[in-house]
Amino acid sequence: MFNLEGQIAVITGASSGLGRQMAHAFAAQGATLVVLARRIERLKDLASELEMEYGTKVTTIQCDVTDSSNISNAANQVEMEFGRVDILLNCAGSSKDAGVLEMTDNEWDFTISTDLTSVFKMTRAFANIMKKNHYGRIINIASMYGLVGNTEIHTVAYHASKGGVVNFTRAVAAELATEGITCNAICPGYFYTELTTDVLNTDRFQEFAREHVPMQRYGQEGELNAGAIFLASKEASYVTGVILPIDGGYTCI
Repeated sequence: MFNLEGQIAVITGASSGLGRQMAHAFAAQGATLVVLARRIERLKDLASELEMEYGTKVTTIQCDVTDSSNISNAANQVEMEFGRVDILLNCAGSSKDAGVLEMTDNEWDFTISTDLTSVFKMTRAFANIMKKNHYGRIINIASMYGLVGNTEIHTVAYHASKGGVVNFTRAVAAELATEGITCNAICPGYFYTELTTDVLNTDRFQEFAREHVPMQRYGQEGELNAGAIFLASKEASYVTGVILPIDGGYTCI
């Protein structure tokens, strides 16, 4: 089960963080990868690494996921090269952290554009390709902060954007259910990425995590893999609209 050989998987935000981790996970399952990000040199380094380690084919495309023309060009390139897309993994994201009383319009707009609107634009472009083949698996990386608030970090736009991704996922799942396309979301807890390392390494935040995460630790590299691979698999054909927290129990209390 869960063999992805011959599957065409498009992964955004693959130059770093969770996107990079997902690229390794899907390559290990035999998928043929198309990795997207703004930093093309990082993508090329990743492609060489994946091809050497797993022997899988990797196509790199420079793409700003907030730019509609970039996304259209990427979708056209993938369709011309492969004729189809089987899996779309929306990992790209960033945020400006501030509370509702201090956040500027620019900070709000940046976060919503990067974390929510980009997911809509990518899904629109690649689901149209999936529809032609009556098959697709869309997986959106949301956040446990899309399900709950928090008392430690003021990041209102991030909460709003990830909450939007959660219900966007449900709406797409319902809309595309008869097209052979599933749409699900993963809500990670605290994992190390380039954006989170400085905060997670502070004594204050480590104490916060021990108090509020039932497993009393952060997520480790690889602990998202099983959920993503399951949702991307052919075997998960009757699973759609699911919001899967992988958070050490943070949202269960």
